[in-house]
Amino acid sequence: MSIEIANESGVGVDEGSIVSAARFALDRMGVSPLAELSVLLVELDVMADLHERWMDLPGPTDVMAFPMDELDSARRPDAAGLGPALLGDIVLCPAFAKDQAKKAGHGLLDELHLLTVHGVLHLLGYDHAEPAEEREMFTLQNRILGDFRTARDDAERAAHQRSTDDKVLGAVGLDEKNEEA
Repeated sequence: MSIEIANESGVGVDEGSIVSAARFALDRMGVSPLAELSVLLVELDVMADLHERWMDLPGPTDVMAFPMDELDSARRPDAAGLGPALLGDIVLCPAFAKDQAKKAGHGLLDELHLLTVHGVLHLLGYDHAEPAEEREMFTLQNRILGDFRTARDDAERAAHQRSTDDKVLGAVGLDEKNEEA
């Protein structure tokens, strides 16, 4: 799966973590590993321009998704048997998201993960214009985010345990350097 990310927002964020959230969501949704996605982080004025131009709404917003026109609109990109596809672009605005994160009581990166998953779901045809659609999309979004956090925490614990094990093995002379000698 090819996920390109460009940070033109002027806000330093863990871009690899955002890519991981997007990849996790796409994997969870069964999207082909040959799919391509672009994530762009922009400044407030750029997001405001996009929001006004494409949604006819004033001011900036947190996330916008631009699906590629080449997708067969009758089939969702997560449908079985679908091959490689250019899914589209997700545009995030960290400066806007920072205020939302503060109000929600979590960090900016958690908010950007949420917005990334939200954008992926929009690219896959989910929407929240109607109450039933909103329930479906937000339930799925929350499930994916919860699973992502669990997987991320498990990976961090495993990495910490490996590091601790390596230190102990090194202290007793059983590290890889001594095994090769």
